[in-house]
Amino acid sequence: MNVETVHTAQNQLLQANHINAWFSENHVVKGISLSVPSNSIVALMGPSGCGKSTFLRCLNRLHEEVPGAKVSGEVWLSEKNIYARGTDPVSIRRQIGMVFQKPNPFPSMSIFDNVAVGLRLAGVRSRAALSEAVERSLRGAALWDEVKDKLKAQGMSLSGGQQQRLCIARALAVDPSVLLMDEPTSALDPISTAKIEELIVALKANTTIVIVTHNLQQAARVSDRTAFFLMGEMVEYDVTTKIFTNPQDNRTEEYITGRFG
Repeated sequence: MNVETVHTAQNQLLQANHINAWFSENHVVKGISLSVPSNSIVALMGPSGCGKSTFLRCLNRLHEEVPGAKVSGEVWLSEKNIYARGTDPVSIRRQIGMVFQKPNPFPSMSIFDNVAVGLRLAGVRSRAALSEAVERSLRGAALWDEVKDKLKAQGMSLSGGQQQRLCIARALAVDPSVLLMDEPTSALDPISTAKIEELIVALKANTTIVIVTHNLQQAARVSDRTAFFLMGEMVEYDVTTKIFTNPQDNRTEEYITGRFG
């Protein structure tokens, strides 16, 4: 049975097959295969420097933007290998969006323009269509009620937690199939973190999410499945409750119980 047949049969939206990644000669991701079901949240956890964020960036072809970086393997989005020859990486990144560790609104843009920028780059010019999409995206990011009366204000005028939700709205505006989140709450206070976690769970109804987190409690709270990474390899991947209550690998248990990491 070929990879495409397996992928379709298992009804996985996103499927990584034998992903390897390097920074120059440094081999940082080593042969990782991982499937992500539709409308689910998958958490990637592990100590710093274990390859989680690099792997995440391989899922939408951001890793190759780093000078000297290279990738091997396949990533299937539904029926399409995003690394197939002739595939447009920009198009892929509209389908597989990214939210980064630190909120990064465009500093010279208004709240409205921050959300609309991806749509404008995709050729949307209708003010009515843009306004509808901006409102839908801000509602989806649980931010509309807080900013609806100040859409012309700069995105940087918002609090840290609001800025991160603005970045989520910006990613949602182009209607991605998958949303990648690289430690999206690590720079936020506990109240903002709780709001983002509630938002992540709510977004699962319409979006598939892969999140990198150092926070074990966060992984346990929000994810359906969890992968444990160590030294560039994926040690274990299973239903989150099983990972946290009955891990199959001793290294996973040692990490969860705080014996290293």
